[in-house]
Amino acid sequence: MTERKRIPPLSTFEEEIGFTRALRAGDHIFVAGTVAELREGVAMDAGAQADDCFRQIVGHIEELGGSALDVVRVRMFVTDIADADAVSAAFTRAMKPARPVGTLVQVAALYDPAWKCEIEAEAVVSAR
Repeated sequence: MTERKRIPPLSTFEEEIGFTRALRAGDHIFVAGTVAELREGVAMDAGAQADDCFRQIVGHIEELGGSALDVVRVRMFVTDIADADAVSAAFTRAMKPARPVGTLVQVAALYDPAWKCEIEAEAVVSAR
């Protein structure tokens, strides 16, 4: 069986539910749906939230021995399709050098109504 390496839990929610935010299995790194770290009283538009999501995702991948250039797939979920251009622009800022496949879809809602997008990614460290 391929050895698994995980980043440490970032919240009690992960422990309670039993999921891992980012996991490396062999050369593959999987980052679960990631949302912006909203700060009290700070309203962030969808583009800023997506930038924060990508910042976190790249950080998790780096913590597991990869880099943004290793990303091969990104899935982006928005609660309002009108935010697609702003979230796509964040994708371009973060991922254009890697040129991963990408999907962007509208969903009915996310867990917290303040979240405008959620993003997940996969990387293959040996893919460069």
